[in-house]
Amino acid sequence: MVTQPDPIAYLDHAAAAGSAYKQRLLDALDLRPDHVALDVGCGPGTDLPAMAERAREVVGVDVDPAMVDEAKRRTAHLRVDVRQGDAHALPLDDRGVDRARVDRVLHLVADPAAVLAELRRVLRPGGRAALAQPDWETLAVDPGSVATNLAFNRFVCDRVVPNPVVGRQLARLAAAAGLTVTSVEADVQVLHDFATADHLLGLTRNARRAVQAGRLTHRSADAWLADLAAGPFLAAFTLFRVTVSAA
Repeated sequence: MVTQPDPIAYLDHAAAAGSAYKQRLLDALDLRPDHVALDVGCGPGTDLPAMAERAREVVGVDVDPAMVDEAKRRTAHLRVDVRQGDAHALPLDDRGVDRARVDRVLHLVADPAAVLAELRRVLRPGGRAALAQPDWETLAVDPGSVATNLAFNRFVCDRVVPNPVVGRQLARLAAAAGLTVTSVEADVQVLHDFATADHLLGLTRNARRAVQAGRLTHRSADAWLADLAAGPFLAAFTLFRVTVSAA
């Protein structure tokens, strides 16, 4: 049986590892003291305090009741309103938001295009949104078998992540939703610690799933993981950042 990480601890760990790109995403929003800001898929509220420092009001939305409860607990002393809701049907009025961020959410939703259409609905004319998504197909690790790395990636993209390459599709999908794309940038996220990468990227747990699914052999998975653990270790993947505005 493959053990899943605690979701709140996982998101906190991922936020700490991605602090540099998160700062760039926050800066891209250009939040001001008169703004109403939205965090779609706010999770346990990791990014809400930084938004609250700059905006008049911040709304966090998440579909998971446990995440909503934790985000409310963490932001009880701030001007933050955390709501349970689906990204496909945001619990906000039309054109009521000046700024919005959608960070590593669209690879998990049923319909990324529908979420972007909702974003357009809630943004005021001239409003801005900052989006960030990894591209799971770009994951490269060293040392270890390149063939196993590629087979691992293919399994994750086929069976684990619903929308694994939505990062590279962000600009096109946003434009199709009626948003104006103002910038497209990419960061390469690099990890040098195997334990951190194993937790965040699911190397061991997804390799075990791949074995169970017949996509990797026990021998190849064990050898690959042993090589990665022995190091020196490196993992890298592409994360796309797209800034959009509403007409």
